[in-house]
Amino acid sequence: MTLYAGRGPLGRRPAGRFFPPIPEDLVFIEPHPRRIQAILKGHTVIDTEAALLVHRRDHPLSYAFPVGVTGDLPAEPVSEEPGYVRVPWDAVDHWIEEGRVLVHYPPNPYHRVDCLPTTRGLRVGIGTSVLVDTVDTVIVYETSLAPRLYVNPALVRTDLLHRSETISYCNYKGYATYWSAVIGGQVFTDVAWSYADPPPESFAIAGFLSFDETRANVLAELPGADTGDCGCET
Repeated sequence: MTLYAGRGPLGRRPAGRFFPPIPEDLVFIEPHPRRIQAILKGHTVIDTEAALLVHRRDHPLSYAFPVGVTGDLPAEPVSEEPGYVRVPWDAVDHWIEEGRVLVHYPPNPYHRVDCLPTTRGLRVGIGTSVLVDTVDTVIVYETSLAPRLYVNPALVRTDLLHRSETISYCNYKGYATYWSAVIGGQVFTDVAWSYADPPPESFAIAGFLSFDETRANVLAELPGADTGDCGCET
């Protein structure tokens, strides 16, 4: 992700532009001199510092390994890099990069997360109930994604929130816990999420809440955002 994802420079809706234009099928391949390990049935089946990273449109970021490193694992040639092969992510039980167990895809060296304390306002309501109304927030700028506001749960009507069974994972923020609002006996599913144990780059939002503007009335003072009425009453 990142180079090709969201508004990334090689994506389909880049935030900026290249001049002259670049080819639609551009593939970016680079050295990735970190220790990569693959574990299958308790055994290390790949252990190398010679991997490459392959950035390809409409594909998740992937590793490419020198032929011979992958042993008997299923592999396919990387056409743009003779002598290298790609191993399907699910061909092993665990991927590890420099001691960190990975989920879904490799972490991208061009992905950056900045969590900055701010006085940007956040007001969230459902019906006539206000869940939060504060200017004590943290704004998260994350490569290729729109900025988001997070807020300390001490400033939120957490008595109206109940943990749901939904979870998700981000290589840069960790596992997300989702929260549903229960108001007047009605359940509003997954209106918010939080990261209980994020990695160091996102530690400033540990336990903080962010709200889904498609599931609640969210008025967030964000760069370029419409700051109209959130639709709730005080």
